[in-house]
Amino acid sequence: MPVDILMPELGESVHEGTVSRWLKKVGEFVKEDEPVVEIMTDKVNTELGAPASGYLVQIIVPEGGEVEVFHAMGVIEPDEKAAKTVMSGGDTPTKEAAPVAAKPKEEAPAPVKEPTPAHSPVDGRHWYTPLVRSMAKEHGVSDAELASIMGTGAGGRVNRKDFEEFLASRGGATTLAGLDKALTVLGGEMPDTHTLVGMRKMIAEAMVRSSQVPVVSTLIEVDVTPLVQFRDANKESFQKQYSVKLTYTPFFIKALTEALLEFPYLNSSLVDTTVTVNKAVHMGVAVSLGEKGEGGLIVPVIRDCHTKSLVDLAKDLESIAARARGNKLEVKDVQGATFTLTNPGSYGAILGTPMINAPQSGILGVYGIVKRPVVINDMIAIRSIMNMVLTYDHRLVDGLTAGRFLQLVKAKLESMSFFK
Repeated sequence: MPVDILMPELGESVHEGTVSRWLKKVGEFVKEDEPVVEIMTDKVNTELGAPASGYLVQIIVPEGGEVEVFHAMGVIEPDEKAAKTVMSGGDTPTKEAAPVAAKPKEEAPAPVKEPTPAHSPVDGRHWYTPLVRSMAKEHGVSDAELASIMGTGAGGRVNRKDFEEFLASRGGATTLAGLDKALTVLGGEMPDTHTLVGMRKMIAEAMVRSSQVPVVSTLIEVDVTPLVQFRDANKESFQKQYSVKLTYTPFFIKALTEALLEFPYLNSSLVDTTVTVNKAVHMGVAVSLGEKGEGGLIVPVIRDCHTKSLVDLAKDLESIAARARGNKLEVKDVQGATFTLTNPGSYGAILGTPMINAPQSGILGVYGIVKRPVVINDMIAIRSIMNMVLTYDHRLVDGLTAGRFLQLVKAKLESMSFFK
C-alpha cells in the first residue's frame, strides 16, 4: 500500500511549513528515514526522513508550496511493480482503480462521475491550502469566487496554477505572453521574476506582522573606548584560555541582560490585550547566513542570559553562530526569545532603525565603532564612539522608560561595570 509523506508537528506553535526543496525526484528509490524533503518553519530548514522504503511516485506539494501539519506532501509506493504502474500513467497511488462495468445492451451508458473538486463541501465546509487562501486575500477574491474554481491538483484540489489561471481569466493578472509582447515593443528584456519562497518568504511574513506594531526608535551615543582597549589587550589570552574568540557582542548581551532585569517591560511581549512580563532573559541574536550574508537572516536564541558569565555568553554565541551557518539549528533554537540584539556594525553600518520582532517589546541595534574627536572636560580627545538604537513597542514602553533604559546600558558599557 502507498505511504503518505506527512508534514509533522515540529513545535507547539508550528501549524504549517513551506516545502523548501525535494531531495528526491519522482521515480527515485528512497530508504526509510533517508532525507526526502526539506521543510522550512520559523526560518529553520528541517530535513524529513522517508516514512518507508520505496519509490517516490507523487509530489503533492511542490517546492515553494505551503503544507499544514499532518497533511500529505508526497507519496511513497513500497512495491516496485505498483510504483511502475503509477509512474507509467496507471492508477494513482492514493486511490484504487474502480472496476469497469460491461456496457449493457440497448441501454444508455451510465453517466460518468466527475472528479470531486477541492472546494466540495465536507461537513458543510470548503477546504483550500493556506497558499491559495493567502493569494485570494491578496487579490481580493471572495469565497464565492473561490468556490467557482475547478481544481486540477490531487483529488481535485485547487492549486496555485489553478488560481493564477483564474486570475488571468478574471483580468486580475498580466499573462507572461502579454508582458513579453509589451517588453518587445519597448525594446527591453524579460525581467527575472520568481515567487518569494523559503527563508525570504518567512522573513517577509515576520516583517509584515511586525509592521503592525506602533513603534518608536531612540538613538544614543556610547563611548566604548574602555571596551575597545580591554578587548585589544585580552583577545589573544582569552582565546587561548577559553578556546573561544572574544568579540564585542558578549559585552553587549551582558550589559543588555542586566538592564532588562531592571526594566522588565522591555523584556515583555504583548499579544492582543495580554501582556507577558518575562522573569528570565532569553536573547535573540541576529545572524547573517552565508559568506557575504546572502543566505538570509536568522535569529537563534541564547537562553537564560541572566545566569551566565561573559565567558559563557561568548561560548554560546560562537556555538549558535556556527550551527546557524552550518544549517544545523532546530526549531527550538529560534523560539522563545524575550528580546533581540542585532549588530549591523559588524558589516560597517553606523546608524539604522532596527525592526521589532513582534510580539517582543524591544530590539537593540548596535552600530559601527568609529574614532571621533569629542569634548571631555572642555578638552578635545579622540574616543571610540558607537551608536545604539532602541526600537520599542510604544503600547508597553514610554519614551522616558526607553531613555532611562538606554542610559543604563550606556553606563554599563562605558564603565565596564558588569565586571564589578
